[in-house]
Amino acid sequence: MTIPVQDDGHDERHERWQQQEDAASAATRDIADVPAVEVITTAAVHLMSAAAVKTGLADDPDSELDLDEARKLINALAGLITAGAPEISDMHARSLRDGLRSLQLAFREASAIPDPIGKGPGEKWTGPVN
Repeated sequence: MTIPVQDDGHDERHERWQQQEDAASAATRDIADVPAVEVITTAAVHLMSAAAVKTGLADDPDSELDLDEARKLINALAGLITAGAPEISDMHARSLRDGLRSLQLAFREASAIPDPIGKGPGEKWTGPVN
């Protein structure tokens, strides 16, 4: 005789947890093989892309323009590039700085009330952009 057991979903939850744990372990192993310069530049490119969209440089600037968000992203990008530049070589840092400067200028152009020179997003770390 078999006694019915109430299924409380415990085994299913445990299986999902185990799958997530396995995926996290695999990701951790993968990231361990990536050189720091790639992690830093990839993070910078993601910040740069998001800032470009929020600055109105994407396909639909009317619906995507958000200068408050753009300011935060540009500040974070400037801090990352400034701190990371000595670690990633001048070759990588130069192109990131050029992209950052372009974003800072685009922000200034998109802003109805421009920040004073030296007070725009990221200028705390990069110096004045004009």
